[in-house]
Amino acid sequence: MASVELDKLRKVYPNGYVGVADASFEVADGELLVLVGPSGCGKSTLLRMIAGLETITSGRLSIGGRLVNDVSPKDRDIAMVFQSYALYPHMTVAENLAFGLKLRGHDKASIAGRVAEAAKTLELDQLLDRKPGALSGGQRQRVALGRALVRKPQVFLLDEPLSNLDAKLRMSMRVEIARLHRQLGATMVYVTHDQIEAMTLGQRIVVLKDGQIQQIDTPMALYERPANVFVATFLGSPKMNLLQGELVEGASEDDRGLWLRIADNIELPLSPDAAMGDALRARLGQRVEMGLRPEDMRIAGDSDGARLAARVEAVEPVGNEAFVNLRFGDSEIILRRPPNDLPAPGDLVHLAHAPGRAHFFDTGTGARIG
Repeated sequence: MASVELDKLRKVYPNGYVGVADASFEVADGELLVLVGPSGCGKSTLLRMIAGLETITSGRLSIGGRLVNDVSPKDRDIAMVFQSYALYPHMTVAENLAFGLKLRGHDKASIAGRVAEAAKTLELDQLLDRKPGALSGGQRQRVALGRALVRKPQVFLLDEPLSNLDAKLRMSMRVEIARLHRQLGATMVYVTHDQIEAMTLGQRIVVLKDGQIQQIDTPMALYERPANVFVATFLGSPKMNLLQGELVEGASEDDRGLWLRIADNIELPLSPDAAMGDALRARLGQRVEMGLRPEDMRIAGDSDGARLAARVEAVEPVGNEAFVNLRFGDSEIILRRPPNDLPAPGDLVHLAHAPGRAHFFDTGTGARIG
């Protein structure tokens, strides 16, 4: 296996459109790194540049310490798994697995050994005589993975490989890919638009928007400390709640705490740590955006202090929990709650929050404060 290093990699199309803007990061040897973002953000373009299927406008790309900008795809020692299975329908599973090795001139004994090894790893050994039409979607995807696996490449590239599967199969295949990665210790770059896939599979995640890298970090670090509003709302299901307001200080001598004034008669208490407190005090009198995860807001009890009233629009029970969708002015708010004792649509409820769990963002740039 090998590392992959991108140094200011850039893709500009003939019409001037910038598909990828100066992407710089390293995929460590044996790491599973996920590229995630909405459609059109540049993640598949970036993967295809690593594969050699898209030309590089500028910047440097190295695989295993070797500069590969001008190296053809077949000589980069990578294997790619696409969104479509792209299996040969007239060939058996064994023949599909072996086809790429035959093209590269491997001898029959080597091919048979590699096919048997991959089939055992992916639990395909009982299906080798079947053709793709006789396989389920999950089995066909395992064959597509196996075809890459027999190559024993330096790097695996996976471009939304699970998007054609139903929800149940996607979950089982996520586990399959994670298990395969642990077993092989392989270097993998995985593209998806599904933030659940990104959070559950990636050892690190690269979040992209409009060709620009927004943040690179571990899944929980992205969840706990998003760099901007886009990352905050893109990662996490349901998404983060956002409330705008003015930063004010307590009016009395006994109260010099920080509050967020979101309406004339509504001020919510804040309890930031020391560093965050200093950053917020520098913005007293200014408007900021406060973010709260659905689990960090709740329906207020009698002992709760400052709170806001919101109207219930919909309740979504999903088994072990429920999502309560509310409206406060122009803001949509979602709570994550236990599935019992739920309010009804149309109810007016009072909300409290966990002040120490709040995130703060600049209303102009969207960047994280502090």
